[in-house]
Amino acid sequence: MSLPVAILAGGLATRLRPITEQIPKSLVDVAGRPFVVHQLELLRRHAVTDIVLLVGYLGEMIREELEDGARWGVRVRYVFDGPPLLGTGGAIRRALPELGDAFFVLYGDSYLGCDYAAVEQAFLASGKRGLMTVYRNDDRWDRSNVEFADGRILRYDKEHPAAETHYIDYGLGAFRSEAFSGRTGDDVFDLAAVYQELLVHDDLAGFEVHERFYEIGSPAGLAETRAHLAAKRTSVS
Repeated sequence: MSLPVAILAGGLATRLRPITEQIPKSLVDVAGRPFVVHQLELLRRHAVTDIVLLVGYLGEMIREELEDGARWGVRVRYVFDGPPLLGTGGAIRRALPELGDAFFVLYGDSYLGCDYAAVEQAFLASGKRGLMTVYRNDDRWDRSNVEFADGRILRYDKEHPAAETHYIDYGLGAFRSEAFSGRTGDDVFDLAAVYQELLVHDDLAGFEVHERFYEIGSPAGLAETRAHLAAKRTSVS
């Protein structure tokens, strides 16, 4: 039985316009099906079957498409953002009643083929309130923002990365609900702020993954992810 996962799927996806003027980013076509379906299938293969979608912009379209997730062998529930938008951290804080004591967090534009069971095991064994997965990126696919050495995160800075930040926040986190304590369900804040607070208090574990990430947050990333998933479908068929 794996941890539940919160998928952050409420953003406006302005970088993908005009594609996302009529549909949310999660429903953008990738290799013949909505991107979120690829995410559900990937999670099911890793035995992650309890999924809470944190939706906002055109979120009703996502619920109409996926319903309860039974077609893909998963359970899907929905928590809607409201006016004003709460940010990634605020959206998770609002969803805590659906997520329980411990859970994964995944971005709605990320396709992450890592070992979810290993991440969960490392998180639970750490005894910390949060875990960040990191990948040795060296500024290849995006700007690196994490200094990681000897299994520990030493620095995390998305705005002012230093020369030592060879790693990047991979996009899969794990948290105890207490990591979001001290904030109300209507507070607006970013998930990066939670990571920073945990790091300051030595309450953030790090876990290195070795499978590169794919994302559809930008036109270039979308094209690359389409090619990657199309190739995977061809190799399976």
